[in-house]
Amino acid sequence: MAEDEHGGELRTANSSDRSVDSGTALVSNDAYEDPGMPEHGHRVTDSDPKKEKNAARVITLLFWVSLACTLFAMFAYFIWPIDREDITSVRLHSFLLGAGIALGMLSLGVGAVAWAKYLMKDEELSEARHKTGASPATAQRVTEIFAKANDESGFSRRKLLRNSLITAVLALPLPGIVLFRDLYNGNNEHPVDLLHETMWDKGVRLVRDPSGTPIKASDVTIGSAFHVIPETLTEMHHGEEMLNAKAKAIVLLMRLPEDRLNEKPERKDWSYHGIVAYSKVCTHVGCPVALYEQQTHHLLCPCHQSQFDVTNHCEVIFGPAGRPLPQLPIEVDGEGYLVAQSDFHEPVGPTFWERRHDYNV
Repeated sequence: MAEDEHGGELRTANSSDRSVDSGTALVSNDAYEDPGMPEHGHRVTDSDPKKEKNAARVITLLFWVSLACTLFAMFAYFIWPIDREDITSVRLHSFLLGAGIALGMLSLGVGAVAWAKYLMKDEELSEARHKTGASPATAQRVTEIFAKANDESGFSRRKLLRNSLITAVLALPLPGIVLFRDLYNGNNEHPVDLLHETMWDKGVRLVRDPSGTPIKASDVTIGSAFHVIPETLTEMHHGEEMLNAKAKAIVLLMRLPEDRLNEKPERKDWSYHGIVAYSKVCTHVGCPVALYEQQTHHLLCPCHQSQFDVTNHCEVIFGPAGRPLPQLPIEVDGEGYLVAQSDFHEPVGPTFWERRHDYNV
């Protein structure tokens, strides 16, 4: 408590003195004033026509540079081919190709940003929020906005700038399209023919990879798996030709209980007492299918998780592979060694091209 000048008591203010009914809202009647837009700072290209014209020239030049870099990437692909015997050619090829594509994208991006920053209108505006709708009036307003945006950006008016942008954008995907050439072997008219013939032939022994040890049927127990190559492959000199031949001929050999094999009638003699042989080359993109699950009798490709059921002619049961693994027909020679009856009856490897239909599957 305190006394005033007349000796009266002054009460200190507290929360109870400022209390209001629970149903009363404390709302100020004072409205906030609209602060308005900040002062607009004009760019040099807005006040100086010469500067604006120079900016347009520079941006147009950036778009043409983008086009030139894109075309350079395409030409670099053919002018500096990869030499398999020289690793430096791979580095040069990749560097030039990547540099051309990167500079083309960079020039295009910088030009587009500069156009928006220096040439398009940048005046601020505010609009009241309104309900969305698709009324005729709204549609008409949208049309007007697009027309205004086109006028302010100068897209239709600046023909040289516009055409250089369109040309650079259209050319940008071309290097990627050119790279699709690598999916086709130009030295072989039919890729299927190239993969339809391997080093397997009638009487060729199955030998272990990489030791070259011949395999007897008695060596293959139930649940076991052998990585196999043709014996004739061990007679070749190690080099590119040998590696290419091996890449097509690699085989996985397994033995299952005979009652677990669901063999088609025409393939009954392709196995030997539950021993079957299948190509290791995945029919998706060619990765080695080298993981064998003994309990489920499934083969797994570690690259993209395609799974093949060995009990049902390695049909695809999961993953992106498009067809079963090709089966190698096998038998036993007079000494008890496993040998091939013939080559594969269908092309090995991935099927990202159209296969001809004149092969027996």
